[in-house]
Amino acid sequence: MSKGTLQGTNLKKIRKSGFMARIKTKSGRNIIKSKRRKKRKNLGL
Repeated sequence: MSKGTLQGTNLKKIRKSGFMARIKTKSGRNIIKSKRRKKRKNLGL
């Protein structure tokens, strides 16, 4: 059986789009702010 096309690791996912990755940039902080406004349960990933 062949592998699926969508492969990825959790660590890479977290480093790219986790909470701390968002906080580091100005635009990322805006994303967190908007998620807070929407009262999202998960702000990071």
